[in-house]
Amino acid sequence: MNAVKLAGLQPASVFGYFEKLCSMPHGSGNTKIISDYLVSFAREQGLRYEQDELNNVIIYADGTPGYEDHESVIIQGHMDMVCEKDADCPINFETDGLDVTHDGNVVYAKGTTLGGDDGIAVAYALAILADKSIPHPPLEVVITVDEETGMYGAAGIDLSRLKGKKLINIDSEEEGIFTVSCAGGARASITMDCKRHAVYGPCIRLTVDGLAGGHSGVEIDKNRANANKVMGRFLDAVKQRMPLCLTALEGGSKDNAIPRTCTANLVALGMNLEQINDIAAELQAQIRSEFAEPDALVYADNIDALGGNALSTEDTNRIIGLLCAAPNAIQAMCADMPGLVQTSLNMGIVKLDADSFKMTFSVRSSVNQEKLDLLKKLEELAKLYGCEYHSAGHYPAWEYKEDSALRDIMVAEFEKMFGTKPQVVSIHAGLECGLLGEKIPGLDAVSIGPAMHDIHTSRERLEIASTARMWEFLKAVLKAM
Repeated sequence: MNAVKLAGLQPASVFGYFEKLCSMPHGSGNTKIISDYLVSFAREQGLRYEQDELNNVIIYADGTPGYEDHESVIIQGHMDMVCEKDADCPINFETDGLDVTHDGNVVYAKGTTLGGDDGIAVAYALAILADKSIPHPPLEVVITVDEETGMYGAAGIDLSRLKGKKLINIDSEEEGIFTVSCAGGARASITMDCKRHAVYGPCIRLTVDGLAGGHSGVEIDKNRANANKVMGRFLDAVKQRMPLCLTALEGGSKDNAIPRTCTANLVALGMNLEQINDIAAELQAQIRSEFAEPDALVYADNIDALGGNALSTEDTNRIIGLLCAAPNAIQAMCADMPGLVQTSLNMGIVKLDADSFKMTFSVRSSVNQEKLDLLKKLEELAKLYGCEYHSAGHYPAWEYKEDSALRDIMVAEFEKMFGTKPQVVSIHAGLECGLLGEKIPGLDAVSIGPAMHDIHTSRERLEIASTARMWEFLKAVLKAM
């Protein structure tokens, strides 16, 4: 498998398959092409496979000589990626591949997310299946769809024909850290009906930009500002000085990504742009001081229009109230594991359409009752503001397994290879292991992966050296099993 822009990187087979995957569109909900590619790969390799109506794919491989009668091992990851891009990036995620490249240390995609989460899992799996010289027990490679939008692939997949009880999930982003349990979660939305009418007056645009963003699970504790919540503060501060009528509002594009930018267009009755930018400058200073956001930008500028098809001041005030009142970020820390977030939510998307306003949240907790309580709080908030509430994509927490033979093998191999013990942790992000464990009683699972940075953002990077080390480690684990 020859790479083009990643030619020369080692392991060549892994980066070759990874670049091939990057050449195909595979955002959540748009996985048919990549699913069919996995089927074609299995056929070319003479391997048995299953492809379901959701586009999930399972590929089976016999054990190599000497391992034929060993217990089957499941290798698992997901084929979809979070599609985020810079404002000036021309790529259409529905039809285009990524402009992937490297600088000798990291692989990245120009102007977009890289999809190392979780394309690297697929690349590792294909490289193992294609190389008949790698010793391994019988393998069951499970590649799911739509993990990033609610784990719908894992929820819908039929695993009844699998024989393995040990699962290596390759969906973690820190080398040397073994994840053995994670939070459960759900998606929630609040929708408000709106009416528009002609409003005349000076038009302005409010902008919140330059925030760090990031993964709403593993980076929720990094003290990063949420652009949608900042916009709520901005609008509320301006509202105290003059009546407002919104014409547009949009922030974030994924419920599980901390939004980096948010814009609002409005008619400001009695507007004074200089006064509004004084408010913006004060808020910008506050955000830079309160959060780890040295590059935060908050400002207003004129729009070349006089009036527009806007919401009433009453509906505008309801939206501002929702933005300010809705909970966000960390809600509880774990008492038993210092430093571990126990419960959180992320106001990932806000969008004003022609006749409705919608907010979408990602809710996470390792305590099921706290997750339900937080969802109930959002439901009650929706009722208070006369809105509709909906939740979906519920997935269970992955509970810690006290007696794990797989964990023992992997820890021993890591220590043998690198001379140090790995960290064994629980995380606040969602992994598919909880859902898969419900389908495979007694499942013994560990999640690993090479080092990646700023996933779910256009700054996403995959470390080349770490990818090579984790490749050698994965092969050693399969040989040891």
